[in-house]
Amino acid sequence: MRVCIDMSPAVHQRGGIGRYAREIAAALRRIDPDGEYVGLCDRGAYGRGEALSGGMAPATHGLVDRAWRLYSLESHILSRPADGRLPAADLFHATDNVLPRVAGMRTVMTLHDLAFHIYPQTHQRLNRWYLRVAMPRMLRSADAVIAVSHATAQDAVRLYGVEEERLRVIHEGVEARFRPAGADDVARVRAAYGLPERYLLHVGTIEPRKNLLALLEAYRMLCSQGVDCPLVLVGRRGWLSEPFFAARREAGLERHVRVLGAVADGDLVALYSGAAAFVFPSLYEGFGLPVLEAMACGAPVVCADNSSLPEVAGDAALLVPATDAAGLAAAVRRVLDDDVLRQDLCAKGRRRAAGFTWERAAYETLRLYRDLLGLG
Repeated sequence: MRVCIDMSPAVHQRGGIGRYAREIAAALRRIDPDGEYVGLCDRGAYGRGEALSGGMAPATHGLVDRAWRLYSLESHILSRPADGRLPAADLFHATDNVLPRVAGMRTVMTLHDLAFHIYPQTHQRLNRWYLRVAMPRMLRSADAVIAVSHATAQDAVRLYGVEEERLRVIHEGVEARFRPAGADDVARVRAAYGLPERYLLHVGTIEPRKNLLALLEAYRMLCSQGVDCPLVLVGRRGWLSEPFFAARREAGLERHVRVLGAVADGDLVALYSGAAAFVFPSLYEGFGLPVLEAMACGAPVVCADNSSLPEVAGDAALLVPATDAAGLAAAVRRVLDDDVLRQDLCAKGRRRAAGFTWERAAYETLRLYRDLLGLG
């Protein structure tokens, strides 16, 4: 069995989708060391071996990233298979919402979310246009669609009529390195970033879907109640992020709301581990990997009650309506003030996270590959 996996999101470090591509590929290589796997990337990134997990052979479709997206859409519109730009394989796995028309191999597409459809105002106009035109065509053409949560699978059925027999729900996993860091590591990271013993943490790209304006309002309420700990944001600056930075300036919270940007993986584990609370009020998530990572590191979690988040968090987090800033502030205050609740959430979170592994995700993905190829 020769499988081609699109590693573009890993090469370009596209947040959670990039982590998915990297980790599912690495786990597949671990559980199927005799399998033949090829990592596909764009022309500009070809040869970045460190991003092609587990020693996969690199291949390129010969186009730059944006041109590949347009070429893939064109292949559907013109009914022109793109096989000539793909390496020879039995199966192609599209990991990044880009599945060209393919004739000579079976295809799997991972659907991470449909936020562009449900919350179009949180996406840039050009990206929204592309996905509205391309997504239904790509979903129809895939031999199988992996949905990363039941919530995402239900959205695919409801919005695009994807047949349930072509859908397979395979939850993402959490890497083994996400576990409670030692006190020395936490102290080192706090010193490196100038953080006090208590701080609130959010991890994710700074973009409208993450609902950071509501988080900012909740934090302002906490400050007015005498809560004295900074709010720390980890993640790169994404599209349409200026309103958040403007609101932070207008509220006079620039010293209190710390934006660290992307941080080293080792620092991220320690930041999760040292947080007094992890707060994640997203409007919509296909899976919500940061919630799982925070739980695995022993952080008490407060998150929104929508989309896939209850499915991932279970009873191991306090769930609040995303747009209820007062409710969000109250939930965070409960965690900060109630030692018994905080310890209970930490223990439940670690147990919950232990059930989500990339090895399990890889076994289920490999089973899907074999089913499609009639290998049993």
